[in-house]
Amino acid sequence: MFPTLRSPFVVIARTPLAVIATAVAALAVTAPAPVQAAAPLPAVTPRAETVALHDDAAGGDADADDPAIWRNGADPDRSLVIATAKQGGLRVYDLDAHEVQSVPAPAAPGPDDAPGRFNNVDLVHSARLSDLAVTTDRGSDRLRVYRIDRDHPGGPLTDVTDPKAPTVFSSSQEEVNAQRTAYGLATWTDRTTGRSFALVSRRERTRLALLELTAQPNGTVGYRPLRTLDLPSTFRLPNGTSWSPCAEPGELPQVEGMVVDPENGTLYAGQEDVGIWRLRADLTGKPKLVDTVREYGVPGTYDEATEECAAGTDPGFGGTHLTADVEGLTLVTEKDGDGLLLASSQGDNTFAAYDREASDGNEYEGGFRVAPASAALDGSEECDGAAALNAPLGRRYPHGLLVVQDGHDAPGDPERASTNFKFVDLGKVTDAVDD
Repeated sequence: MFPTLRSPFVVIARTPLAVIATAVAALAVTAPAPVQAAAPLPAVTPRAETVALHDDAAGGDADADDPAIWRNGADPDRSLVIATAKQGGLRVYDLDAHEVQSVPAPAAPGPDDAPGRFNNVDLVHSARLSDLAVTTDRGSDRLRVYRIDRDHPGGPLTDVTDPKAPTVFSSSQEEVNAQRTAYGLATWTDRTTGRSFALVSRRERTRLALLELTAQPNGTVGYRPLRTLDLPSTFRLPNGTSWSPCAEPGELPQVEGMVVDPENGTLYAGQEDVGIWRLRADLTGKPKLVDTVREYGVPGTYDEATEECAAGTDPGFGGTHLTADVEGLTLVTEKDGDGLLLASSQGDNTFAAYDREASDGNEYEGGFRVAPASAALDGSEECDGAAALNAPLGRRYPHGLLVVQDGHDAPGDPERASTNFKFVDLGKVTDAVDD
């Protein structure tokens, strides 16, 4: 059950979830006006990259996915990047992109059960809970929580997950093994109450869950469910027809990339084959589509032989800035409320930037590519995750840092997939968008 959240942060909503979901599903999107072909997007180059991540010798999936940036307030030069490596667990890097710590994902509880698989990671900065790294363990349908201490002898991360932490979506181990489990993640702390929360999406479903992180008497950190909300899977098009993104039978358009604006509690959620939603982080009120992917409204037929979708004729209802999938979402925040929402446009290897201010409709501000810096330092392709921090990070990144996943690290290993993370001067990114 998901009890009502009682906090000055929210307006209490007692509308049944089924009614909310039905209302959300009825939302329509106005087709954008036709525009002329845009000029090529500006390029920024990375300053550093991590070593490539590969599948391990036993065949486990150690694929780079999602990063987060932790700032060391006492010594910004000793800040860290904490990132997921799926079945490889977590990797911790310094600002030179050198590995500081490797944290393994949990083993499978039984021989026929799914092993730990870390999907997304986000950070909590809380007077109540201290600094934490929180990750979705897709393999077990749980959150795992790590305390961050840069000077801890065993490494910056210490596992403080409550051993009694419940599954997020599943009611049995059989359901967990089906892997419609905890997937995307965003955290935030309510500045009014000091309470910290996690928003979690469900793999192959449109559901979002709101959890409150809780300190346990034994020093561990757990969580309790508060409420859920289902985004739509079917959309009414301007021509009066209905459309759903093409997918394997039984799959719904999932959300992965998410971020919460800490100043106003606004959640931005990337529904991969649809677009970017803006909604209240307490999961009350009516979600609004900020932008849609170019493929929005394009009919498709799933081919079981190829396990791919054959696209039909484009009716022209899609957006112009995002090519599916919409992936990593992150914010470039400024103290005056200005800033940018950045989104990975995975299908064309670009990033889209929107005005952070929701009152103006999160207007599109421009885009950019992360291009190769040299033959030895390539750019980012098919980016899964991104994290930005607009704060001085010592001598290396005095203008802040953007970390992006690279789905095709080059030069790679011809025998297996090569992925890693690129470190980019955030000042270069904001300059590129402003130009």
